[in-house]
Amino acid sequence: MLTTAGCTALPSSGPSRQDVASNATVKNNLDEKKSRFQYALLDVNSSVLPYFDYSVYDSLFKGFGMGNSKPSTDLGAGDVIQITIFEAQAGGLFIPAGATTTQGNFVTLPKQTIDGKGEVIVPYAGPVKVTGRSVAAVQAEIAKKLSNRAIEPQVVITTVSSASQNLSILGDVNQPAQMAVSTGDRVLDIISKAGGLSAPSIESYVTLERNGKKATALFKSVVSSPRENIFVHPNDTIYVERERRTYLAFGATGASGQYNFEEANLTLGQALAKAGGLLDGRADPSQVLLYREVPRKTLVELGLDVSRFSGDMIQTVFKANLRDPSMLFAVQKFKMRDRDIIYVTNSDSVEITKFMNLVNGVSDTHSNVVGDLVTTKNAAKALGQ
Repeated sequence: MLTTAGCTALPSSGPSRQDVASNATVKNNLDEKKSRFQYALLDVNSSVLPYFDYSVYDSLFKGFGMGNSKPSTDLGAGDVIQITIFEAQAGGLFIPAGATTTQGNFVTLPKQTIDGKGEVIVPYAGPVKVTGRSVAAVQAEIAKKLSNRAIEPQVVITTVSSASQNLSILGDVNQPAQMAVSTGDRVLDIISKAGGLSAPSIESYVTLERNGKKATALFKSVVSSPRENIFVHPNDTIYVERERRTYLAFGATGASGQYNFEEANLTLGQALAKAGGLLDGRADPSQVLLYREVPRKTLVELGLDVSRFSGDMIQTVFKANLRDPSMLFAVQKFKMRDRDIIYVTNSDSVEITKFMNLVNGVSDTHSNVVGDLVTTKNAAKALGQ
């Protein structure tokens, strides 16, 4: 009874396995009991692994597909164009009657910026709608409008600058900029044109925004997977941002503390190794715990009753029994997430040893105190004599 009562007062680096199991609100293979901070308890096994085999971030390819290697050649508002009109011979609308019929039978109009209405002005043709149309289509329309005045007119449009064919790249790159999209440009081409990353690649991720839709992928994934390096489009916005992903390790690990991932998809096994593994003289290998918030729908798919929980995210404890040899394969497939917490409990024998050391310490202290009292009493008697 004394041992049992004393164990609750012994020093410890965290909750015992009995505390974790008894206070879980929902768990598999264990009884249910309410607790102040509700959480679900799941054993890491082959049936659980598929539900947590996800990438750290979404996919650019899944968000937008590979896209087209050739950017649109349509004109747009803000583009600056120059229009040149050729006539077959002199004496027409633009070429004086005394001019000779040579390759110089043309007139170049001043540069124009396509206005907010998407129009430009052509003498004797009036306003011409150009936005969202190809250069060839606009050339043909202008020539048609001038055909009743000019002599066999031909029109050539040159794009001086193309604001509508630009994209923006921002964030953790060396040279954030707005730049023109060229045929065949992909995400990595744009990052390269922006001077490359200014943050560690392992901690960087790429977000592409297009027509109000976003998709995100780790920079490492874009580099390693060709299909993630999708083609860019005009008016895209690319954000490159650094996110330091970390996890905490407590309890009977070799070195408790906060650790950086330093891997695109860090596994539980790798995370334990980075934290120094399990202490041979303290750890209970059957009680390796990982704390994380899990989407409600995932737990429902696993068949757990989550009716007692509120909200879309549910606090969950995963338990890995490393006494099972097959579990070493499982922890190498179970992927870590940012801000996960690993806790390894002490074995029961360690708790008993702590208590016995405490008892021995009290006994030694009592013996020393009694000895000191006897010595003091004898000294006093000697002085009295």
